[in-house]
Amino acid sequence: MTIARNDGRAFDQLRSIKVTEDFVASAEASFFVEIGRTRILCCASLDEDIPRWLKGKGKGWVTAEYSLLPRSTGQRVKRERAGASGRTQEIQRLIGRALRGVCNLQNLGERHLIIDCDVLEADGGTRTASIVGGYLALARALQKQKSTMPQAFPAGQILKNFVAAISVGMMDGEPLLDLCYTEDSEADVDMNVVMTDTGDFVEIQGTGEESVFSRKQLDSMLGLAEKGCRELITMQQGLLGMQLP
Repeated sequence: MTIARNDGRAFDQLRSIKVTEDFVASAEASFFVEIGRTRILCCASLDEDIPRWLKGKGKGWVTAEYSLLPRSTGQRVKRERAGASGRTQEIQRLIGRALRGVCNLQNLGERHLIIDCDVLEADGGTRTASIVGGYLALARALQKQKSTMPQAFPAGQILKNFVAAISVGMMDGEPLLDLCYTEDSEADVDMNVVMTDTGDFVEIQGTGEESVFSRKQLDSMLGLAEKGCRELITMQQGLLGMQLP
């Protein structure tokens, strides 16, 4: 590959990853995730009051909330006091779908788990990093709850798989893994891929930016995404252990 990346990475190389657990001690579980210069705080909260439309159905629910802090970007972002913007709603729905995609909601019982993903610094890939950190928070919260209150979860395993997400793209006809902000803003094609440890897709979001892409290029991007997701899942497994709650 001939493209010289800003940070010197190879085309198929993830950014540096650092994860700090229990960053917020008051949450059921929390992880501060740093992927390159993208830094996100992910916290899990357990609410025994499920959404009204689920009451009496014997199943739980998992949702996510996402926000950019005011100075997470080059210019100050206004707080969304009047409600979440369309972009914010789209991202938090993606995070929620990714997490529910690996949940057995029947085994959760009538409980609502809320995953808050607050971006302290944004340098590309905030939605994918939120899924990676959000899953860590979700899984750890369930591990703790099942350990301290096993009688409250009699139905069995809640999480069916590990799940991670990563961005990929095409620049000057060449595929790149884990785009930072400048790469994302200049890429001909930008794609976000959510994948489980079994290699199944939960979601793929991809578009040409005033460009098109071929089936061969799509396959090359999906191959890179699988490589990146497997590396991220290996990291998750190292933190959480192999046994899912």
